[in-house]
Amino acid sequence: MEIDKTTAIEMLKDSKGKIFGVKFVKRGTGERRVMSARLGVSKGVKGTGLQYDPESRQLMPVYDMHKQAYRMINLDTMYTINIKGQEYSIVES
Repeated sequence: MEIDKTTAIEMLKDSKGKIFGVKFVKRGTGERRVMSARLGVSKGVKGTGLQYDPESRQLMPVYDMHKQAYRMINLDTMYTINIKGQEYSIVES
C-alpha cells in the first residue's frame, strides 16, 4: 500500500509505543538502514534533553530495539514503514 510522507509520520507518532519497522537512507553515508524501533521509551533517559530540535532537521528520535539504544530516523529519506503487520511504501505527495 502506498502512502505519503505526512501520513507515514502521523502513523509513527500514533503508534502508542508499539514496535514498528522503518527503512530509510542514512544522512551523510547514504547507507540504507532497516530498523525495528518504538517511541515513548524512557529507559536510561537522564532528563537533560537534546541540544537541538530534531524535528527542524527532519529527524525523529526513537529507541532501536536491536541495538538497544536511542537513534534518529531521517524522515526525508524514509521509504518504507511496517506498522501493525502492514507494510506501507512512502511516495512523494
